[in-house]
Amino acid sequence: MTRSRRVVVLDYGSGNVHSAAKALEHAGAEVTVTADRAAALEADGLLVPGVGAFKAVMDQLQAVRGGEIIDRRLAGGRPVLGICVGMQVLFEHGVERGADTEGLGEWPGSVTELPAPVLPHMGWNTVEAGEGSALFAGIEDERFYFVHSFAAQEWLLDVEPPFPAPTLTWAEHGGRFLAAVENGPLTATQFHPEKSAEAGIRLLSNWLGTLG
Repeated sequence: MTRSRRVVVLDYGSGNVHSAAKALEHAGAEVTVTADRAAALEADGLLVPGVGAFKAVMDQLQAVRGGEIIDRRLAGGRPVLGICVGMQVLFEHGVERGADTEGLGEWPGSVTELPAPVLPHMGWNTVEAGEGSALFAGIEDERFYFVHSFAAQEWLLDVEPPFPAPTLTWAEHGGRFLAAVENGPLTATQFHPEKSAEAGIRLLSNWLGTLG
């Protein structure tokens, strides 16, 4: 029998950490909710939630040196999963209400408001899973739960061989936006797996299966 993957849900004051932890436990993980640096660095996987405004999430994340923790993990090839605004802050910038906030810069590009007549984009939506996606294996045609007004609407990272190209998953609300990215040890979803019922649990289980 394979051992449970140890996952830390980074508790930095943003996002419903307890629903994320419960969903991970349903998916088979051994979960700790903490901002402890050593625990976050040593876990098999780190989940970074995020809800609310880009700037507020960045301020809270940096208060616990979250950017440094994410950097250190990725430098060692240790998996990280960002959810909702936890995905958005991985980009270089977030532009909200005229304010341009610097993000973590793991990926180039900006997070901007969706060009949709109705915001926020709230509710269930299908996605266009990237070819060969490990995250969406077996659930390519499922619906996932979104709550957001902003998103990354283009992908600017140019990856050269021998590094594998990232797997990009798109969705639409007023225009195309990135619903998920799988880029080596760094994975992120714009939707909430923990609010996406059985499909979300299966997605988290798929992610746990990539942790080695």
